[in-house]
Amino acid sequence: MAVDDVSFTVDEGEIFGIIGPNGAGKSTTVESIAGLRTPDSGSISVLGLDPIKDRAEVRQRLGVQLQESSFPDAIKVAEALDLYSSFYRDPADWRELMELLGLTEKRKAQYKTLSGGQKQRLSIALALVGNPKVAILDELTTGLDPQARRDTWSLIERVRDTGVTILLVTHFMDEAERLSDRIAVIDGGRVAAVDTAAGLIAQVSAAQQVRFRLRQSLDKRVLTELPEVTSVEIIEGRWLVTGRGQLLSSVAGALARAQVVAEDLRVDQHNLEDAFVSLTGRAPESPEASERKVD
Repeated sequence: MAVDDVSFTVDEGEIFGIIGPNGAGKSTTVESIAGLRTPDSGSISVLGLDPIKDRAEVRQRLGVQLQESSFPDAIKVAEALDLYSSFYRDPADWRELMELLGLTEKRKAQYKTLSGGQKQRLSIALALVGNPKVAILDELTTGLDPQARRDTWSLIERVRDTGVTILLVTHFMDEAERLSDRIAVIDGGRVAAVDTAAGLIAQVSAAQQVRFRLRQSLDKRVLTELPEVTSVEIIEGRWLVTGRGQLLSSVAGALARAQVVAEDLRVDQHNLEDAFVSLTGRAPESPEASERKVD
């Protein structure tokens, strides 16, 4: 996918998320940042260096985990990490990385025998083995089971806490919202928005909704007269109260004063997926459909 006038700045030490529909230009963008593609126009600066003109130096400071990677079938996990560490001036301890990513028991296993999730973890380890200042992680948890995803998130947060700047490309909205300090939404080769997750969500709407059922009767005015409430509907016996600010506490207080007990009370708020749909006009693709089975 060609990109057109994509522009953003990533601050030192932050996790910068990149989300967008398939074919939006996410991978093209990060591959250009990594020096794997040569842009037709414009300029890219990574730690003050040009990824094309200063390719050798950029590779010493930049770690990359691509969406799809492959290695010789017969290479062993420990061999791959030891080999890659030899490419860098100041590598990380690859044995520690192997332990952190749950690969120690597979240190003597050949690449061809690894499950999809294990291959993914090895790819992440290889991206970090050079002790990079900047790491690009493209779909880092695709293929991992839920617990492995959470463990990987914790690892990435620890890596960030050491001062590493991370560009995170992901289809998972919960992953982007959990990890990213700021997020760029790329659609049709352009940047649709850059903001924090909360900022992107606020662009959709600051409205909240409280849903509940009542066994007792209640005059609607008890709720409609609250300053936080914008509308009150009753649909098939369920009350739907829409508003802003401290809506939940305001509604709960009003019901308590009216001596009415709410049942099956739920609070609905917009999330990053809602912001994604609003900005791109499409729901995010589900990576689970194509994920590889993991141990």
